[in-house]
Amino acid sequence: MSLKVEKLEKSMAKLTIEVAAEEFSKAVEAAYQKQKGQISVPGFRKGKAPRKLIESMYGKGVFYEDAANSVIASAYEKAYDECEEDITSSPEIDVVQVEEGKPFIFTATVALKPEVKLGKYKGVSIDDVPVEVTDEEVEEAVQKERENNAREIPVEDRAVIDGDMVSLDFEGFVDGVAFEGGKGENYPLTIGSGAFIPGFEEQLVGAELNKEMEVNVTFPEDYQSKDLAGKAAVFKCTVKEIKQKDLPVADDEFASEVSEFETMKEYREDLKKKLTERKENSAKEAKQDAALAAVVEEAEIEIPEPMLMTQQRQQLDQFAQRMQMQGLTFEQYMQFTGQTRESMLEQIKPQAEQTIKSRLCLEAVADAENLTASDEEVEAELQKMADAYKMDLAKVKEIIGESEQKSIRGDIRVQKAIEFITENAKVKKATAKKSTAKKADKEDAAEKKPAAKKATTKKAADKEETAEKKPAAKKTATKKTTAKKAEKDAE
Repeated sequence: MSLKVEKLEKSMAKLTIEVAAEEFSKAVEAAYQKQKGQISVPGFRKGKAPRKLIESMYGKGVFYEDAANSVIASAYEKAYDECEEDITSSPEIDVVQVEEGKPFIFTATVALKPEVKLGKYKGVSIDDVPVEVTDEEVEEAVQKERENNAREIPVEDRAVIDGDMVSLDFEGFVDGVAFEGGKGENYPLTIGSGAFIPGFEEQLVGAELNKEMEVNVTFPEDYQSKDLAGKAAVFKCTVKEIKQKDLPVADDEFASEVSEFETMKEYREDLKKKLTERKENSAKEAKQDAALAAVVEEAEIEIPEPMLMTQQRQQLDQFAQRMQMQGLTFEQYMQFTGQTRESMLEQIKPQAEQTIKSRLCLEAVADAENLTASDEEVEAELQKMADAYKMDLAKVKEIIGESEQKSIRGDIRVQKAIEFITENAKVKKATAKKSTAKKADKEDAAEKKPAAKKATTKKAADKEETAEKKPAAKKTATKKTTAKKAEKDAE
């Protein structure tokens, strides 16, 4: 196999790949052996017809397509490894010469890693992110834990109130006609959860057990089902069961049951420590994001379109995998939301572009500052993988191979780069706000020691959980195009 690289404008390149005639002939023979059992030739049992006879009947090139796909896949993979350029997209394949007895020649047009002209990356200005955990937030965390450990008690002597958990039969009608998907039996619903369209749950407050009632609502204009969007509907509802939560008292016994601590004081102190750690991590990531955004804003990068499309596809595939893990196929998601793969690719485009620019800028900073990843640092990351999968380190190295280890080395350099720009950023301190009234209220509240049963919202705790799960800087499409992908594109 021979490879010729021709650089094109806008960070594109054309790879001309030539495969020896003997290798292509072997691929044609392999294609014949694979397909002969499926070809009917008068006078021969399936699989017994000579190749020359099949070619005379169906044309000399009858096996060329399968042979070409096979050769392209393996040859492109070799060319990819040999190429010294950083390929950042799937290849666009074009066959130049295909004839048995002659070299097989094809081209692969690919995007290359574009040039990055860094602007200011030292001393970019970012806002400070104060870290403070209030007593109210601690109490919200306590309240959430109480709710997690609450008992569900059946209620039979009253109507539905806000916060109840009900079992609901319902059927929806538009203009007197029942609509598809508008019926449910023994549906579990927590009143006030916002699981149903606006206005629905509020009207169930006051509903009595086993008595049919009507709920009148209007579907939102942007409702996922276009047949129902903006239309008025009537739901005939019957509450079959009512349950209320019986929250445990926030006392020392509760603390010992839900934690390693014996008293509520110790438990609250631990909660405050954990909430502080979460906020500190969230603040650190917020500063890194702000610093990186400032660096990207200052840089000049022209992203080749195929590189961007490759990143869009990767991110959409990752989204589809997450949906599948939640028990929903990508096809079902598109059906429910009324979207198409093309519309979702377009929707992802700005995020994909920012992901690419962020990665490229960080790599450029790492180059400019000579930030490197030592063998010991790479080994440490591999050891983390080995520990996570309970595998031997040597086995992990064998499985992931050299290319993935190279990727890990690149990730370490990128992480050092984001730490570098954040450490060298100019942090604008937030102006402290003083409120005598609030301070007095706080002191008064502390003196009164509000009961642990006081209802609170879950927003702060949920927000902290989201911050804790926030991913680090994402990777762009890198030099990883498999033979399988090349074969698919060739088709």
